[in-house]
Amino acid sequence: MNSKPKLPRGFRDFTPEIYVLRRSIIDKIIRVFERFGFDPIDTPVLEYWETLAGKYGEEAESRLIWRFTDPWSGRDYALRYDLTVPLARFIASHQDIILPFKRYHIGPVWRHEEPQKGRYREFYQCDADIVGSPYPEADAEIIELVLETLDELGFREFIVRVNDRRILSGVFEEELGLNNPIQVYRIIDKLDKIGLEGVKRELLKLGLGEVLVSKILDLIGISAEPIESLKLICSKYGSNQKIIESCRHLEEVFSILNDKNRIRFDMSLVRGLDYYTGPLLEVNLEKPRIGSIAGGGRYDNLIGMFLGRNIPATGVSLGLERLIDAGLELGIFNIDKLTVAEAQVIVLEWSLLKYAWIIARELRRYGVNTRIDLGRSSEESQRKKAKKLKIPILIFIGKIEEESKTATIYNTITGERVTVKHEEVPKIVLRFLNKI
Repeated sequence: MNSKPKLPRGFRDFTPEIYVLRRSIIDKIIRVFERFGFDPIDTPVLEYWETLAGKYGEEAESRLIWRFTDPWSGRDYALRYDLTVPLARFIASHQDIILPFKRYHIGPVWRHEEPQKGRYREFYQCDADIVGSPYPEADAEIIELVLETLDELGFREFIVRVNDRRILSGVFEEELGLNNPIQVYRIIDKLDKIGLEGVKRELLKLGLGEVLVSKILDLIGISAEPIESLKLICSKYGSNQKIIESCRHLEEVFSILNDKNRIRFDMSLVRGLDYYTGPLLEVNLEKPRIGSIAGGGRYDNLIGMFLGRNIPATGVSLGLERLIDAGLELGIFNIDKLTVAEAQVIVLEWSLLKYAWIIARELRRYGVNTRIDLGRSSEESQRKKAKKLKIPILIFIGKIEEESKTATIYNTITGERVTVKHEEVPKIVLRFLNKI
């Protein structure tokens, strides 16, 4: 006896009701992105390994990227790890694009991580990026886009944490004297997973010493209202030109934003990827504790790795899986739509199939998602299936309807039932569905 087939760990099937929900959420995200004037693009899920190599850091490239050798060509390939490096490659490949270029990209990415709540090996990212602007207003628009997207989806209790890689560089490299702070950033980036004591242990393992580790822990404890925090940083390191420059940039970003109540400057925000160069952002929900639901920042040098000259860029990525998991837990989203079908043609006698087929065809022509039973089931069975799928409109076709060229329409929501001429069926169904 064959055993039941299994999926690889960290991968999932999506049933119709789940996928209907996912698509409705994606549609809302797209509407916001396009309101801000971002245009859609797509890139292949597969890239040459050398395209991704050297962009993410040692941990990602040695453990997390799905990499393989093609047995026919001998070339090394990799599944995309995120949508940002493919964008950089895309820009370098399409140099006729008008800058600044605002794009969004929604698609799956793959990471060889240990599966857990809110973390999968295949998941969707919803990215929006601005390429070609070094100015604070580009970073401000990305933050504003995040705020509006989460509001559109129904999230209310969240914090957008902000920092700047130049502040981190100025403090950790120039003030604390760390030659290669990336390792330190990666440890700090695990704060939510391992806690403050875990960060301390990891930093001590690097051989930094108790005094230096204590200073680092004090620094990452700075988290408050943005302008107040920047004043504190500037007063402490006011002679450091790099820190002054980044503080001025962030002050201008914050001055543009209308909603500052959900913005927090946070020195513990470092973002573990190597390619960030300027402002950073990450979004965390007050509850549930599911990790960040969005993150991003400025990466002014990444495109230059492909092009030979730097083009400034900034962007954000929203994690669709965590948004959905959190929204379901909070009751913002509901799995109450089991099918896309809006109407079901119920055939009382199968000798009437051709007439029923004409009614279904006409409804579809008017944009009504219409089902007709293809298993020649009994009337009772057709009705039971439609009820189970919560299809709101039933159209009954019997001998009387066929002879009089009519159809009987039943609205399962209101209980209203009418019999109308067949040419009036689409108009009545659309009215029942509140589409006209």
